[in-house]
Amino acid sequence: MRTTYLAGAGLGLVAAVVFASATTGPLFFRLLLMFVTPLPIALAGLGWGWRAAIVAGGVGTGLILVFGNPAIAAAFALTQAAPIAVLTYLALLSRPLSESGVSVTADDASAVEWYPPGRLVIWSAVMAGLMAIAMLMVIGGDLETLRKALADFIRTTFEAGLPRAEGQAPLSEAEIASLSEIALGVLPAASAMSWMGSLLFNLWLAGRVTRASGQLGRPWPDLAAITYPTGTPLAFGAMLLATMLTGYAGLAASAFAGGLFLAYLLLGLAILHYTTRGQPWRPIALWALYGSLLIVNVWIGIVIAMLGLAETVLQLRARSGAPPGPPPHQPHA
Repeated sequence: MRTTYLAGAGLGLVAAVVFASATTGPLFFRLLLMFVTPLPIALAGLGWGWRAAIVAGGVGTGLILVFGNPAIAAAFALTQAAPIAVLTYLALLSRPLSESGVSVTADDASAVEWYPPGRLVIWSAVMAGLMAIAMLMVIGGDLETLRKALADFIRTTFEAGLPRAEGQAPLSEAEIASLSEIALGVLPAASAMSWMGSLLFNLWLAGRVTRASGQLGRPWPDLAAITYPTGTPLAFGAMLLATMLTGYAGLAASAFAGGLFLAYLLLGLAILHYTTRGQPWRPIALWALYGSLLIVNVWIGIVIAMLGLAETVLQLRARSGAPPGPPPHQPHA
């Protein structure tokens, strides 16, 4: 138990330092540090249990409160510490296989069922949507204030940060208003996808590190075989329809729709990983897939997400005839 608390405290200190470092330096460097801030807390949770994750989050929050201010400490606790601590707690949940409603033999009587990784993805989408909504409300309590804040940001960015050709006129107020309206439409979904990407990447990376060190508290799941709860497609469709609502209701729906879109994008990638198992051309195909996703990410991403949605009806992995386990030398697939 003492080791748990010491590990949590040490990793909480690391998280606080990374978070504080994200406030200075070049923009890309700051964004990168903010993206990986939850990693030490995820390492604590997956390596030493949920208590270590809570200690890490508490120590990090306390240090930021002492050397910063209450608002920044609250932001760290709510956006960095709490979500990743919840995910690590869920990831380590298990129950006897006999309690899951599955018939078991005498040899499997002591086997356990671990919390499904697909549900972790959906929980991360929900939490990312909530964080995106909270961020919007902090920027502006109503739509007009939010529009004004975005317009001011765009105006400042173009005036101070972007070079203009000689003789080029500054942006007009109408152009700034148009850009702010576009930003308002994109921001909720983009923010949710960014938060969700950070949570899942850090959870995955912490799992890989703790697994390599022998500290991971659960077996490594077959990520290419992930599934989502039955009602997830209906929830996604409802959020897409709700984006047509006016006001904050539409923005909130857009945030949750963005998170669920990323969830189905990941499911589509999982399907492609699963169905190509055992094929000699698999490495080339996967490299080409991720390369095209980086280059034309929007359209390729939509196609892959649609593939993930189609899995609910078509059961592509079950029909593929691919081996059920990861291919040799590729345990992460």
